[in-house]
Amino acid sequence: MGHYDGVAAARSPVRSHDPAGPLRRAGRKVGRALHLPFTGTAKGIRKATHAHGAGESGLGKLIELHAVNGAGDVMITVALASTVFFSVPTDEARGRVALYLAVTMAPFTLLAPVIGPLLDRIPHGRRAAMAGAMLTRAVLAIMMSGAVATGGLELYPAALGVLVASKAYGVVRSAVVPRLLPPNFSLVKANSRVTLAGLLATGIAAPIGAGLQLIGPGWPLYGACALFLLGTFWALRMPHKVDSAKGERRAHLLTHGEKKPSLRTVGPSVLHGLQANAAQRMLSGFLIFFLAFLLREHPLSGQSAAVSLGIVGVAAGTGNACGTAAGSLLRDRGHGPEVIIATMISVVLGTAVCAAIFFGGLMVAVLVAVAGLTQALSKLSLDALIQRDVPELVRTSAFARSETALQMAWVVGGGIGIALPLNGTLGMAVAAGILGVGALLAVRGLLSAARSRPGPKGRSKAKVA
Repeated sequence: MGHYDGVAAARSPVRSHDPAGPLRRAGRKVGRALHLPFTGTAKGIRKATHAHGAGESGLGKLIELHAVNGAGDVMITVALASTVFFSVPTDEARGRVALYLAVTMAPFTLLAPVIGPLLDRIPHGRRAAMAGAMLTRAVLAIMMSGAVATGGLELYPAALGVLVASKAYGVVRSAVVPRLLPPNFSLVKANSRVTLAGLLATGIAAPIGAGLQLIGPGWPLYGACALFLLGTFWALRMPHKVDSAKGERRAHLLTHGEKKPSLRTVGPSVLHGLQANAAQRMLSGFLIFFLAFLLREHPLSGQSAAVSLGIVGVAAGTGNACGTAAGSLLRDRGHGPEVIIATMISVVLGTAVCAAIFFGGLMVAVLVAVAGLTQALSKLSLDALIQRDVPELVRTSAFARSETALQMAWVVGGGIGIALPLNGTLGMAVAAGILGVGALLAVRGLLSAARSRPGPKGRSKAKVA
């Protein structure tokens, strides 16, 4: 009996008499309550990014890496916009942005064609290349944090470095995606998921960057540095198979004979699709710079300049996200990529013409939203054409060349937007003209190529979606 009492006493909840016991339990409950939203959110994000086999193939890791990349880039954009654009009067801002284009974008147009061929030479170092692009931007963000308050000339070479590193990451990422496709997963669907993750991360990071800007001009750059350091670590943890380049060769935009495969040798669809996408990317660069100054000088009715720019930015982001999300629906219903691209550039051209004729705040917002939607769908369809028509031997290199060409088109459009007088009707007419040229070059060829292709049974082996 005494032994039983001793055991019972040993098993009795002695801590109930300890006043620190309830406090510890309460502390653990509070900790779990505070921790749950973060762990729950992280688990939800991981479940979404790793769904449908993306976790097993490694695509989920690339999706998360691209989200970090987009968030870091938008932090730098917020810091530069506050220095180059918002902190000075309109006339001085135009001069600063023109200087920014001259010092960063102009050299970039010369460097961009070199990026793809350079990265082609290190196919077995794609993880290191992505990590290097992330680390480079982390270091440059810290360097820019000291000059961002004054907007001195030393800011612009660093901004050029960020631009080049960002493009290098984008080229490598395009080459990596085909290596990480889950079973029964198309390249277009994978690109759509990666792009959508970047858009969502950008939308989340933009207000955070604006909040950090209120603390100090360098704080968004500190945030960008932290994100890029995280991206460096995640890039190195990508699956080893992304470094595989078995059987690959380089593609060229121009034909150099049959021994060097090029985009011209795979049929007209890819070339015409690239022309239509270049026109829409040029429109994107034009609208960004032209509307930034136009709405600052002439805001939307009843709104401030900042709110007007915010409305246009939300419209563009919403249109882009909707286009990315709608891409899989259109493909699943059997719409050919040539028809989609031709339809999209025709739709945005018609919208631009209406915006020029009936210029006003509402039409500007509609044009920006439609441009975002059609650009997203056209880009996904261009990816489908490259997947379908470009041989696997040169497919990843073809993605690099197309991305470089589209970036250069954006730069040209941005330069036109800076140089144009701040007249809304004139600006929308120029936008329509840009799209008109693209439509004339591409639409007829796209539709002819679509009609000449065999029916669904004949192209069952060329999986588009």
